[in-house]
Amino acid sequence: MGKPTGFLEYPRELPLVHSPAERIHNWSEFHEHAEEKQLRTQGARCMDCGVPFCHTGSLIEGMAAGCPINNLIPEWNDLVYRGLWREALDRLHKTNNFPEFTGRVCPAPCEGSCVLGINEPPVTIKAIECAIVDKGFEEGWIVPEPPAVRTGKKVAVIGSGPAGLSAAAQLNRAGHWVTVFERADRIGGLLMYGIPNMKLDKREVVQRRIDLLKAEGVAFVTNCEVGKDYPADKLRKQFDAIVLCGGATKPRDLPIEGRQLSGIHYAMEFLHANTKSLLDSRLADGAYISAKGKDVVVIGGGDTGTDCVGTSMRHGCKSLVQFEILPVPPLTRAADNPWPQWPKVYKLDYGQEEAEAIFGKDPREYLINTKKFVGDANGRVKELHTVRVEWVKDNGRIFPREVPGTERAFPAQLVLLAMGFLGPENQLLDQLGVEKDARSNAKAEHGAFATSVPGVFAAGDMRRGQSLVVWAINEGRGAARECDRYLMGDTQLP
Repeated sequence: MGKPTGFLEYPRELPLVHSPAERIHNWSEFHEHAEEKQLRTQGARCMDCGVPFCHTGSLIEGMAAGCPINNLIPEWNDLVYRGLWREALDRLHKTNNFPEFTGRVCPAPCEGSCVLGINEPPVTIKAIECAIVDKGFEEGWIVPEPPAVRTGKKVAVIGSGPAGLSAAAQLNRAGHWVTVFERADRIGGLLMYGIPNMKLDKREVVQRRIDLLKAEGVAFVTNCEVGKDYPADKLRKQFDAIVLCGGATKPRDLPIEGRQLSGIHYAMEFLHANTKSLLDSRLADGAYISAKGKDVVVIGGGDTGTDCVGTSMRHGCKSLVQFEILPVPPLTRAADNPWPQWPKVYKLDYGQEEAEAIFGKDPREYLINTKKFVGDANGRVKELHTVRVEWVKDNGRIFPREVPGTERAFPAQLVLLAMGFLGPENQLLDQLGVEKDARSNAKAEHGAFATSVPGVFAAGDMRRGQSLVVWAINEGRGAARECDRYLMGDTQLP
C-alpha cells in the first residue's frame, strides 16, 4: 500500500464524461481516461483495509458482492499509485482475460463492496482497471502469446460472447486447438451486438481483442448455427470436447391484448440490428429499427432497457418513457440492503441522463403495468394503456395490485420489450442430449461446469441464466479449467 492516508486526503474523482446533450449526436464512446496524475491519486485512495471485500465475488441475496473474477484490486491500485503500470497490467491479466470489456460495461460490484464505500464514496476501481489495460495496448505491452506446445486435442466452443471468448482464450493457452462457432456474421456475441457502440466500441476495442486471439491460434467460424447449420453429432465426432456458451437468448414476452401489432419489438432485435447497420454502413443502409421522430416506450429496466433508451436518443426520438413495475429505489441504502451487498439505490444511468437532458426529466415511470396495446387502422401500435400498481403482501407472497382510478394512455409508435430473458434456446441442447435444470438452462454445477453428457461443458448465461459480463468471464474460465482437466487428466489453468 503506497499511501496509508490517501483515502483521507483525496476525494473520489471520475474521468471526463461527454455531456449528455452532446454525446447523443454520435455513436462514439463517451468516457475518457483521466490524466495519469489523477489516476495515481485515485489509486492512493485504496485503503489498507485488512480484509478487502472488493475481490470476494460472493453472492448475497442473489446479487454479486465484490468482483466475480476475483480481480486483485488492491494490488493493482497500489501499483498504479506507484506508477508501475506494466506490473499493474500483469496483475490485472492474472484474473481477467478482457479487462477492456469489464472496465467499460461492468456495473462494478467491486465498488459496491469497497470498504471505503461504507461511509465515503468508493475507490474508482472500474476507471483504473480500464486505464491500465488501455495503456497496455497503447504501449505495445499486449501482444499475441501463442502456446509454445500444442496438445493435439480439439475443442469446440459454441458462442463467442464473453463466456465463449474467455473459455477459448484459456483453452488455447493450455495448448488445445480451439474453434469458436458463432451464428452471427461477426464474432463477439453480446459484446458485439448486445451492447451499443457508445458503451463498448466494436472496431477499436472488441475487434482488437478478437484479432489478438486469432493471432494466438484460436479459430473462428461465423454465420454458423450449431444444431442447425452444423449438426451436433458431427460436432461430437470432430472434437474431443465441447464448451457450450450460447447465452440465454429467449426473451421474455408480454402476451397482452394488441401484442401482434407492428412496431412492438424485443430489445435485442432493436439493438442487434442497429449495431450491425452501424458497422456495415454507418446506418446508411436503413437496415435497422429506427426511433427517429417516434414516441418510444421501453418496457423494463436494467442495462438492456438503458441501452434501448440511449440508442433511441441517438436516433432522435420524439419522446421517450421507460416503464418499471418496481418502486423508485431509495437515495441511500435501505436497512435491508447493508454493505457489502450491491447497493440498490436510485441512480441515473447514461441513457436516462441523456433523456433527462433533452426532455427535462428522468424518463422512468415507476410502479406501472401495461394492460394492452392499441393500434391504428394500419395495424401499427399507437398507444399503450397502463395502470399504476402497489406492492402488497398476502400470506407471505408479495405481488403488484392495481390501483383503481390510475388508468392512463401513453402514445407510442415504437415499443421495446426489455424484460429480461427466459433461458437458452433448446435446439442444440436437445440434439446433444444435455439435461436441463428447472429454469431450462443447461444443467451443470458451478465449479465443475460438466453437463450430463461426458465431454460437454456449459458456462455463462447458458448455464446460470441472464447475468453480468463479469460472471460470464468467471464461468468461461472455470469451464476451460475443467475441460482441460477432462482432456489431460490434470490442469494448470487457474
